[in-house]
Parts: sequence; structure tokens; C-alpha cells
Amino acid sequence: MKIEIVIGKEKQEVNIPDKNLLGILKSNSIEKSLVGSEAVSYALNNPIGTPRLKDIIKKGEKIVIITSDITRPLPSYIVLPGILKELKEKCVRSEDITIVFALGSHRKHTAEEMKKLVGDHIYSTIKCVDGDSKDFVHMGKTRLGTPVDITRIVAEADRRICLGNIEYHYFAGYSGGAKAIMPGVSTREAIQMNHSCMVDPLAVAGKIDNNPVRMDLEEAIEHCPIDFIVNVVLDEKKNVIHAVAGHYIEAHREGCKFLDRIYSKKIEELADIVIVSQGGAPKDLNLYQTQKALDNAKHAVRKGGIIILVGSCEEGFGEKTFEKWLRAAPDSQSLIERIKNDFQLGGHKAAAIAMVLEKSDIYFVSKMEPELVKSIFMKPYPSVQEALRSAFDNLGYDSKVLVMPFGGSTLPVLSK
Repeated sequence: MKIEIVIGKEKQEVNIPDKNLLGILKSNSIEKSLVGSEAVSYALNNPIGTPRLKDIIKKGEKIVIITSDITRPLPSYIVLPGILKELKEKCVRSEDITIVFALGSHRKHTAEEMKKLVGDHIYSTIKCVDGDSKDFVHMGKTRLGTPVDITRIVAEADRRICLGNIEYHYFAGYSGGAKAIMPGVSTREAIQMNHSCMVDPLAVAGKIDNNPVRMDLEEAIEHCPIDFIVNVVLDEKKNVIHAVAGHYIEAHREGCKFLDRIYSKKIEELADIVIVSQGGAPKDLNLYQTQKALDNAKHAVRKGGIIILVGSCEEGFGEKTFEKWLRAAPDSQSLIERIKNDFQLGGHKAAAIAMVLEKSDIYFVSKMEPELVKSIFMKPYPSVQEALRSAFDNLGYDSKVLVMPFGGSTLPVLSK
């Protein structure tokens, strides 16, 4: 069977013999009554756990709308107009609104990137800024000791509206909800402390209850309240197929339930070979983001198997500490030992890759230099087909193959 795999803005075709193909993990089919801006409008009109946004906001208040950065697939230009319409109905002035891009530990945007994220009209009428982790306000501490150090413009606002898309997160359970604040507009020290819980066995994709990372980041909101969220679920083509609005926990949890209905995929057995892609740009812009697909794929491969990771990574590693750890490590095992004794943000993703390497080899189809790929313990290939041929050579031509074309969104769950 010929299967299309997206890498960056391009497509590659891989031919897998029918006898070898275990399956293709795509979203479950469900009826979608409302999509795009209509789904957002419905959510705004029917908030969960809070009054309507226009009944929360008061005229004259300083409002921040926190939205995702360029590495996330959230279509802010679709979500924002409905929110701004409600604010206008409350006679909120444009000059009292600021859109803040939640960078977390990511790089700053160019003006063109900001314009692309929110659309020309919004960019020209509403102030848009990047979160600044160096200019922050200390608002408290969680029980874990995580400092709630928040970008000043967010900390000092009268009202905070948080946007996000909900997908599986490899140690916070799910993205979305309170993650717009922690780590979205938090300091590196704060993010580092929160993420240090990732080594806990309960900090896994698809788990919210008793997940220490999620519990800690939601506790941060006791110090930096969120007034309203709008979160969306996207399909493989990054179209909005569902939206929730309202309370940062209650609405978020309903969104997570919807996500599970579509993207939680039961598998009957572990595969010898898993082909996984983030689904193309912008989610595979760098290795820091592409790693998410790799982490989901580890749930589908047998010990001693091979994961063929597909991601453009045209911007390289995407994070300095992540790159430094990978380049400096003498072997992958040393990364796991290091994270236990010296937790550093960025290093945590290097260690996560090392944990996958404990279970399986990683063949990497990307735009990164082959020698560089080899130096970080993966095997480089120019195409998915060549990587698969090599995997068959190593594991045998009876090997079973599972394909995850949208690996960052799809969570394999072994049914046994």
C-alpha cells in the first residue's frame, strides 16, 4: 500500500507491502456539526463553568489575551475574532487589549510571524507582544516550590483570557487549559521546576488525574487567575473541529474528553517498526517540537524495534540547552543519568529521546545534516522509503509496520 507522509510543507510516499502493514493510526470518525469559527462562536455562547465572557469583563479593564506561538498549530486568526466581538459588545477599547504570545522557552517572533498568527486586521488594530520571561512579577509559589513568576503585562492585567489547542502532551497529559500561563508566560526557572516532575511515572500522555505536572501548573492559577479560556481541537489538516470555552479546568476537561474520542487509538499488538510524522509544518519546524511525535510512537513499538521519525526540522534543534545536552553526551544513557541529578529545561527533552532509545532504534528522516543526526544517536535517511528498506534489512522482511501520519496528535493505547 502507498501511504503519504508529510514532512515540512512537502509530501513523501512510502510503499508498504500489505502483509507487513499492521495499520494506519488516524483519527476516529465522528460527526462534526460545527467547525471553524462556528464552533468557536458556539463555545463562546455556551461556556462551561463560567458566565459569558461579556458578562465577566468590565469596561475600562486592562485585558490580555494569551495565545500560542508559531510552533503551535492553533489558528489564532480564527479563534480571536469571536472573542474580540464579545469585548467590543462590552465597549472595551482596542487600546485596553493586548495579545500576548506564550513563548514558554521558545524563540521570539518576527513581526511577520505575529501577523501570520493573528491576521492582518487584528495585528493592525490590537497591540501584539511576545511574552518576556526576563520582565516578570513574582506572584507566589506552588506547594512543589514552583515560583509563579509571570510576564509582567500578564501579571498586571485586570483580566486574563487564555487560548490554546488541546492535544496529547507527553508528560502534562494534555496541552491547553492552564498551560497558557504555566509554562506559556512563565520564567525559565518556573518552567524548569514544574517540568522536573516529568520523571514521575504518573506524568504521561493522556493522563490528568494525579499527574504531578498538570496538578502543579494548575495550582499556579491560584496565584495568577485565568478568567476565561477558549480551547480548540484540530483535525489532521489543522482545521478547528471542536471548541470549548469557560473555566480553565471544567471546560478544558470537556475538551480532553472530545480529544480522546477522536485520537485515542487502541492497538492489538506492538509493532516491529513504527513510522511517525508530526504531520508537517509548523509542528515539525525543529527537533524540540518533533520529539512529541516520537514520544507518542514509543507506546506502539516493541522493545528492540525501530521508530522511523519523520520531521523537517529545518530550524535545527529549536532550543539551546536541548542542543547542548545532545551534542555533549557521550552516549544516550548518560542523558538519562544526567536528568536525574541535574534537571534543566531543554535537557529534559534530550533525556526523553534517550528514554526512547533504551527501547528502540530511531531512524530519522529530516533536513538536518546526516553527520549531526548520527552524533545525536539516530540514523539519518533522505526518505521514508529508504529508512523502511533499511529497517526491513535489520529486522527481517516479515516485520510488522504501524504508521502514525499525525503522531503528535495520536496516542496508541495497547488494548491487552
